[in-house]
Amino acid sequence: MSTAPTRIPLSLWQERYAAPFAPTTAAEVAARGWDAVDIVFVTGDAYVDHPSFAMAILHRVLEKAGFRVAILSQPDWKTCEPWRQFGRPRLFFAVSAGNMDSLINHYTANKKVRNDDAYSPGGRIGLRPDRATLPYCQRAREAFPGVPVIAGGVEASLRRLAHYDYWSDTVKRSILLDSKADLVVYGMGEGSIVTIAQKLKAGGTLRDLRALRGVTYALGAKESEAYAARAADAPFELLPSFEQVRDSKEAFAEATRLIHTNTNPFNAATLVQFHDRQAVVQNPPALPISREEMDAVYDLPYNRRPHPSYTEPVPAHEMIKDSVTILRGCFGGCTFCSITAHQGRIIQSRSPESVLREVEKLAADPEFKGIISDIGGATANMYTMRCTRPEVEAKCKRLSCVHPTVCKLLGTDHGPLIELMREARETEGVRKVLVSSGIRMDLAQLSPEYVRELAEHHTGGRLKVAPEHTSPKVLELMKKPDIDNFGVFADQFQQASAAAGKPKQQIVPYFIASHPGSDLAEMIDLALYLKQNGYRPDQVQDFIPAPFDIATCMYYAGLDPFTKKPVQTAKNLTDRKMQRALMQFFKPENYFTVREALIEAGRADLIGGCEGLIPVQPPKEAIEARRRAANRAVNGGEEDNDHYHTVANPARGEAPGERGAGPVRPTGYRPGRKTQRRRKKR
Repeated sequence: MSTAPTRIPLSLWQERYAAPFAPTTAAEVAARGWDAVDIVFVTGDAYVDHPSFAMAILHRVLEKAGFRVAILSQPDWKTCEPWRQFGRPRLFFAVSAGNMDSLINHYTANKKVRNDDAYSPGGRIGLRPDRATLPYCQRAREAFPGVPVIAGGVEASLRRLAHYDYWSDTVKRSILLDSKADLVVYGMGEGSIVTIAQKLKAGGTLRDLRALRGVTYALGAKESEAYAARAADAPFELLPSFEQVRDSKEAFAEATRLIHTNTNPFNAATLVQFHDRQAVVQNPPALPISREEMDAVYDLPYNRRPHPSYTEPVPAHEMIKDSVTILRGCFGGCTFCSITAHQGRIIQSRSPESVLREVEKLAADPEFKGIISDIGGATANMYTMRCTRPEVEAKCKRLSCVHPTVCKLLGTDHGPLIELMREARETEGVRKVLVSSGIRMDLAQLSPEYVRELAEHHTGGRLKVAPEHTSPKVLELMKKPDIDNFGVFADQFQQASAAAGKPKQQIVPYFIASHPGSDLAEMIDLALYLKQNGYRPDQVQDFIPAPFDIATCMYYAGLDPFTKKPVQTAKNLTDRKMQRALMQFFKPENYFTVREALIEAGRADLIGGCEGLIPVQPPKEAIEARRRAANRAVNGGEEDNDHYHTVANPARGEAPGERGAGPVRPTGYRPGRKTQRRRKKR
């Protein structure tokens, strides 16, 4: 157990560890004594100077390289005036929708408007537009014509080529064309953004940036014609065109296959996709950064706090403020996950020394409570894991290193991670170090020592894991291990917990409803599994078809892009609601939906009896919940409505929730009308 923390005043802590925030207003620019800024970074998130926020990392690496950066956070996109407040930037506008795709940020899987935005002060909604990259780029272009506009971030990364958009149920063009950006930087962009700034400062042009890895750009009409003329023997992979993927689901599936087989930066080809007569070119992904480069990024002087102008907390910061990132990337290759597409499948790890420096900085923070909320990354237990044969890694096209089995060439040693966790929890001022990131259970089983350490020291009573489903068919489509794998790990963890004197520690499994391949029969089997094993999920995950994901192709095209075999998917809102309810069959408010699902699936045998999922007669709570839901529907509440919401149109200056944000009210119904009629008859 570590000793008590050495507390120092916040001002001294900031002087010792942090640098000033980037200017966010013209007055703050003037206070720096700057006559102009080099780069204006536009973001849809609140400005938080923490290395879990992209704008913080990009600002700090640019600052370290000697550039003057102003941050324009959550600006009013209905006018270009906020873009003009800093004057004409010398180099470019850098534009990002934020840490999330703006539509996933705004809408649930059932296309309802969310009630909060974790990346905004106070969790308030409406501070960024839908498809934020588009109006942000357009306002930048309007504010200062001729200044380069560089788009990046998750939203731009996952929409860099023609893609399916779940919220409009259409195939859309590359975001590069619709936003009118000069360039899209995809993936993790620290190296790219510094190189872009250096080249433009040296007098380079936008054309000079086309040679960079990890960028997508559009060609002019004449250049596109030249590409088309030499497509047969050129050193690039020609994707089905936008028109082809829009009109043919088979072509969409083939484009998805080609895109995802070209994600290994060591062997990926340049991809070209025509949109009418204009070619969009995607260069190969950026190479993974070295350990020294990772250290340099995370050793920069972050304040680890929101900008002092905010009077309300930023929920996302509250969640991650005491976390420490130790790695990037994920080689799991889950088809429903965007991490591999954005961070890459090759693991990039920090040195133990760099991680411990951050832990010490955190422990010295006068506001730190002694508990590190997470030490991990996209997947916590992939630290330092790489292919043991670099010459094979350079040629490998495999999308997952752990599916269908763990590759024999994958280094799976948990030793460096175990040692790092031990040193972190022994740091002065640290009482506990938790692991809250997802862990890969099939890897963890290979190291009983890791599971023991996890159970004894790094679990806060409940360990969250993600087996995702029980159906072999669905798990195969997900690229996840068999459900028996979860059972083995659960037994291993419970035994380790008991040995550590913590027998009450629990495993909390996460499952997904409505994933491609999952129908009512699969969800009923999952519900039975949950009942038999005593699991009662507090939260339900609904599959959301995010742009670019392989599972999204299955959802839209109805095909596995690699086998071209048909994949059935629940698309109807009623079907999705049934699948969601089956995972929480034990909740009274789900009784009637579960009953309907069981009857529709021909499993009425599960209504009543010891083996059933629900009783024959609805409990009073179920009847009361249905009555409340009906009243909410009539009175304008949207909690129990499954109506589609019209996605706001940024071009019209509409904020999320301005159009279609309320449910469609049923006509001809008033609460209590039947009761009134009965009273009249009496």
